[in-house]
Amino acid sequence: MTIKVLIADDHAMVREGLRHILDNAHGFEVAGEARDGASTLQLARSADAQVLVLDLSMPGRHGLELLKQIKEETPALRILVLTMHAEQQYASRAFKAGASGYLTKESASAELVAALSKVAAGGAYVSLAMAERMAQSLAEPADALPHQRLSDREFEVFRRLCVGESINEIGDALCVSAKTVSTYKARILEKMHMPHEAALVRYAVRHKLLDDDSDDSEESRDF
Repeated sequence: MTIKVLIADDHAMVREGLRHILDNAHGFEVAGEARDGASTLQLARSADAQVLVLDLSMPGRHGLELLKQIKEETPALRILVLTMHAEQQYASRAFKAGASGYLTKESASAELVAALSKVAAGGAYVSLAMAERMAQSLAEPADALPHQRLSDREFEVFRRLCVGESINEIGDALCVSAKTVSTYKARILEKMHMPHEAALVRYAVRHKLLDDDSDDSEESRDF
């Protein structure tokens, strides 16, 4: 049986790379592509497919909120998250939001076909390296992990603050006002019992919550 796949990513080069992999693999058909949150929702609602390959960082509604909405509206559609975010906290939250698989873009060329096959068959997929990170996190006491108290949106703001994005940049990326971002920031500091933003950065580095390479450039997205 042919597995019909939808691809949602805001970079044309990434979509082309994924399509190339699937065109050269047996038993797959790309049934549609989307480049932002709105078009992804429309595609998920209308296209006949078994699996959606979803980037967590696209213009408009995106990330875990988009993932949750897609699962609410099209529960039969399986979702494989394909992202630059290699930290296990993102993977854990993605699975809780309804994802069936989690794959980093640097692993896509080697693991995409296996991941899609597993997810389409009703299973769950996560790379061995990510599974080890998730297993290690389970061994840590919950009270030692203040970032786990954050909501999905708060965690996204937390991550962006820690990689050096300004309040305005975060607001533009998340389609909210700078005032709203400032409110999130204050809430994050309160929940994590941190005195200032520099303490958040030190915490993120200490707990390895940031990507090894935070450069989200076009070159880093190539396969």
